[in-house]
Amino acid sequence: MASVKICGINSEAAFDATVEAGADYLGFVFFEHSPRHVTPAQAAALAARHAGGPKRVGLFVNPTAEEIAAVLAHVDLDILQIHGNIPAGLSRPVWRALGVATPEDLPVAGEDVAGYVLEAKPPPGATRPGGNATLADWALLAQWHAPKPWLLAGGLTPQNVAAALAQTRADGADVSSGVETAPGVKSPELIKKFIEEVAFLTKSSAKNFC
Repeated sequence: MASVKICGINSEAAFDATVEAGADYLGFVFFEHSPRHVTPAQAAALAARHAGGPKRVGLFVNPTAEEIAAVLAHVDLDILQIHGNIPAGLSRPVWRALGVATPEDLPVAGEDVAGYVLEAKPPPGATRPGGNATLADWALLAQWHAPKPWLLAGGLTPQNVAAALAQTRADGADVSSGVETAPGVKSPELIKKFIEEVAFLTKSSAKNFC
């Protein structure tokens, strides 16, 4: 099946539901302007609830190498998902997160990253570069020949994720607000439903990035 990442995990209930539903990845947001923001200590406490299970992804916006190192001193992340500047010499695989609106925004071959997370560009006035529940241009992404594995993000829900993956042929889906009852409040039921919808779409082996 295609991979699933549940992003913005900030509570025990959300963490436990993500593990129990069989997600491939779970994300901690280390960006203070997000309603899903957690501190390194909070992420470490959540990650310690279950050994193994989904790979832990840390989301950063224009971080310095020192900021990433400070987080890693608390919680052992498997992957770094980065909007904006990517510091040199990082010790974990990196997914570049991008907002796309035109063909010129799409990644091209040659960048030294493990994969991509693509969504729509933030709407005017947005305070964060992603996680704005805005649908990407699926038709644009369907024409793209991806140089690396990638996840589709932005406005995905249990109701539309199957159609989104079928049209774009993404390697997986990254969801946050689409499985929430309020900003930053994850629904265990919606998490389970989202993963079930992806599993129903395809029965082939999961295409994990790292």
